[in-house]
Amino acid sequence: MVFQTPPMTTPEYCTADFSLIPIGSKDVSFSKQVAEIQRLIQNTGLKSQMHATGTTVEGTWDQVSQTIGCAHTMIHNEGVGRIQTDIRIATRTDKIQPMEESISSVQRVLST
Repeated sequence: MVFQTPPMTTPEYCTADFSLIPIGSKDVSFSKQVAEIQRLIQNTGLKSQMHATGTTVEGTWDQVSQTIGCAHTMIHNEGVGRIQTDIRIATRTDKIQPMEESISSVQRVLST
């Protein structure tokens, strides 16, 4: 008996917050690699915001996941043999909500 996998789709648009963590690197500073990842993201044209412990990026699911994968490849190519990445992805079906709008919504509540 052969089982057919139903067609699967991903959400069209997402916001992802991610942080790459090199494992086994002798250098405790990762700022050079973070800068390279920021350049990579800038070259994709995706909207992003770097923060103290990672980066938030938004775009299509495929663009975002491919960009995070390319960041892995870049760092592996520099000799880091193992990387662990924390990723938090948000999607909505009712509307596209840019990251600035999410922040503004909370700031409005704080100001009341």
